[in-house]
Amino acid sequence: MGRATVNEICKALPGAEWSDPWGGGHDAWKVGGKMFACIGAAGDGVSVKTPSIEDAQLLIEMQRAVKAPYFHRSWVRVDWDAVPADELRDRIEGSYRIIFAGLTKKLQRQIAGS
Repeated sequence: MGRATVNEICKALPGAEWSDPWGGGHDAWKVGGKMFACIGAAGDGVSVKTPSIEDAQLLIEMQRAVKAPYFHRSWVRVDWDAVPADELRDRIEGSYRIIFAGLTKKLQRQIAGS
């Protein structure tokens, strides 16, 4: 697994858009203009949003993730070499669902209809 796998998972999600907002080789995936996954320039994992700070802390304590540098405490970085492919996909898709749910209903309908 790696950057290519994460990008394929993200690209397949409805309304997902790629950007490199800071330059230098970042892969930031957004839906409705809001980021749901980010690969840093170091390329050692993907940062994703969790439902809460407590969920993020639990994943860190279970050694399934680490704190995502520069992100809110509800975000974690998942090492794509340390977790099974299905767990990686679940973390990315879960982050997408959290961000998508926070979009306006109008924008959700536009994305779902595209």
